Amino acid sequence: MDALLKLQQTTPFSFLEKVDSARSPLKAPPDGITRSEYRRRFGEKNAAVTTDCRALPIYHSALPGGRRAPLLKAMITTTCERRCHYCAFHPSTNIPRIQFTADEMASIFMQLFESGRVHGLFLSSGITNGGANAQNIILDTAHILRHRYAFRGYLHLKIMPGAEIGQVLQAMRLADRVSVNLEAPSAHRLKILAPKKQFGEELLQPLQWIEQLRLSQIPETSFHNRWPSSSTQFVVGASGESDLEILQASQHLFTHLKLARIYYQAFSPQPGTPFENLPPEQPSREHHLYQASILLKQYNFDVEELPFDASGNLPETSDPKLALARNTLAEDPVEINHAPLEHLLRIPGIGPTGAMSILKARKTGALNDLSQLTRLGIFAERAAPFILLDGQRPSYQMKLL
Repeated sequence: MDALLKLQQTTPFSFLEKVDSARSPLKAPPDGITRSEYRRRFGEKNAAVTTDCRALPIYHSALPGGRRAPLLKAMITTTCERRCHYCAFHPSTNIPRIQFTADEMASIFMQLFESGRVHGLFLSSGITNGGANAQNIILDTAHILRHRYAFRGYLHLKIMPGAEIGQVLQAMRLADRVSVNLEAPSAHRLKILAPKKQFGEELLQPLQWIEQLRLSQIPETSFHNRWPSSSTQFVVGASGESDLEILQASQHLFTHLKLARIYYQAFSPQPGTPFENLPPEQPSREHHLYQASILLKQYNFDVEELPFDASGNLPETSDPKLALARNTLAEDPVEINHAPLEHLLRIPGIGPTGAMSILKARKTGALNDLSQLTRLGIFAERAAPFILLDGQRPSYQMKLL
C-alpha cells in the first residue's frame, strides 16, 4: 500500500474530510512561526496538509515564546489489543488496520519534513504483542531519525503501557518530549474507560520513572544534552469523574512529577465502540479545565481554592479565576499598591507578567488610575471591580468580560 495512504488511514479525525488544499503550510523555520502567521496558514483548529491528494493530520504545537510549529501526529499501528471503551481504534470499529515498520515511518516523515510540510513528529502506536514490543518500534523509528537521517527537530515520543524503565530512558535520550496518557484521574475511573490497563503499574509508574531518571541520570547522555519535558492527557466526561478529581491529580503531577503540560480531551463518542451511545462532553468543560490547570501551574493556586460546586465541578458559564474573584474579592478588593505577588495573581486580568510589572512600577510611585494599569499590559476592565488604587475603588467600573 502507498505509504501516504497508509499514513492518512491512521487517523479517524473528521477534519480530514474538510481539508482545503490551498491552506497547506509553507516551510516552518526551526524555531516555529508566530501565532498570527500560524492562524493565517492553518486556521484556529487542528488542520491538515495535503500531499499527493492525501490529507494528513497536523497537530499545533506551542513552543516557548508563544510561537507555534506543525507536527505530524502519526501511529506505528492502528491495531490495538487494549480495547479501550472510548477509543476509535477499538477492535470493533471500522478504522483501517495499518502497520508501519520503523524504516517506513522514518522515511515518510522525512519526506514531509524535507518538503516543508511539517516541523516535527508526534509518534504513538496501538499495542500488539505487549507494550514493550510497541515501544521498541517507536524507539527504532526515533533512532533512525536521529542517527541515520540526522534529524535534529522536534520529536515527541509516547511511552506505551507496559514499557520498561530502560525503554523509558532510551526514549528520553532521543526525544524533546515524552508522554504517558493517564486517561483518568484514578484507578477506579480508568477501569471504566480502559479495563485492560493498570493505572499504577503501567501508567503512573512510567511518569514517576521519568522524573526519577531526570534526577539521577546525567542529561549529557541525551540527544540535545538536556532531558525532555513530560506530559499526560485525561479523557474528560466518559467515566463520571468530577473536575475536582481531575484537578487534584493534575496538581500532584505538576508538583511532584514536574509535568510540563497536561492535556484535557473532551469525550466524543466514536461509532462502533462500547461508549458510542454516551453523550459527548461539552467543549466548555475542557476549556475551563485548561484555565484551571494554568492557575495551578503558572499562578500557584491550590486546587482547594478553586470554585467547585457541591458535585466537585467548576462553574459552567465562567472561567474559574473570574468565578473565584466574584466570590472572594468583589466585597474585599485588593490594594494594587501594597498587595504581594500572590494576591495580585488572584485578580482577573492580571497574569504573572502583569503582576511583576506592577511590583516594578510601584517602586517609582503610586498607581492611582486604570490607564496606568493598561500601559503595564493589564486588562484593566477585568481587574477594575476587584481592586483598590491608592485606597480607592477605580473612579469608574467597566463591564466584566
